[in-house]
Amino acid sequence: MSGVWPYIAALIPSAGVGFLFWLVIKNMIEGDRKERLAHSQWDAAHPETPPVSDNSKDADK
Repeated sequence: MSGVWPYIAALIPSAGVGFLFWLVIKNMIEGDRKERLAHSQWDAAHPETPPVSDNSKDADK
């Protein structure tokens, strides 16, 4: 059993970096999902209004 510890000690840093990578990617995807949801809710609450025509050009004639 004593011959296994050096291998375990060599794998722990790689496992830690892998865990950090997974954590960062998971939070990025979750943040993107929440941002898309908030954007769609804002779009639903604020319907697009038609552009207002500028009649100042006609007033000059």
